[in-house]
Amino acid sequence: MALLSFERKYRVRGGTLIGGDLFDFWVGPFYVGFFGVTAALCAAVGTALIVYGASLGPTWDIWRISIDPPDVSYGLRLAPLQEGGLWQVITFFALGSFVSWALREVEIARKLGIGLHVPVAFSMAIFAYFTLEVIRPIWMGAWGYGFPYGIFSHLEWVSNTGYKYVNFHYNPVHMVAITLFFTTTFALALHGSLILSAVNPGKGEEVKTPEHEDSFFRDVMGYSIGTLGIHRLGLFLALSAVFFSAVCIVISGPIWSQGWPEWWNWWKNLPIWS
Repeated sequence: MALLSFERKYRVRGGTLIGGDLFDFWVGPFYVGFFGVTAALCAAVGTALIVYGASLGPTWDIWRISIDPPDVSYGLRLAPLQEGGLWQVITFFALGSFVSWALREVEIARKLGIGLHVPVAFSMAIFAYFTLEVIRPIWMGAWGYGFPYGIFSHLEWVSNTGYKYVNFHYNPVHMVAITLFFTTTFALALHGSLILSAVNPGKGEEVKTPEHEDSFFRDVMGYSIGTLGIHRLGLFLALSAVFFSAVCIVISGPIWSQGWPEWWNWWKNLPIWS
């Protein structure tokens, strides 16, 4: 079935989670939906507030503009707009935009009759953001532990947070997360290169089938996970990488407040060494 005729087939009413037929339509190739509207509104308000924060000074340098969270002395209270309250409001609208986008993806998946794997995957990224800006600050007792909205200021926050624990690379969960990120990249490179090698044959040759792809890896390593299996593995690796990256930071402070190299003293203190 041609792509355009297929789109006409699935672009029908229904599958919405809220609002019924109110925003159940398309604008060109874009599905709107109730959550499309809320995502656009939240994104627009959040962006406008960032511009407003930048207008308060001290610079319009795109690299130096920063919307900072409240000072830790405010704890978990609401702060005045110019003393961190702006950051709190922007965080609220950012979460509203991200969650709305994920729910819009759910509605599109329901219309197509496909699984919810895409919105679930996107939700893991939302979880990572939510961990940094909400869960960890709440556990540590102050919104001031969230990261600022700015380019250089955000990079400085990452650097300062890492040095606060002496050497963040000694964080064992960080090790797991980095390993999973590298493994995800490796798996995607293997998968992408295999597909391209099969569907881009030399001039005059036929496109190869999945059996050729499976045979390649059976010859290389003795086993092929298969065409469905590699996508399951890729999704698992990617979601695991994001999950453990969120865990590695959320335990830094609320659960472990010393330098991460000291965590490894348990190894040096094992009875087998004495």
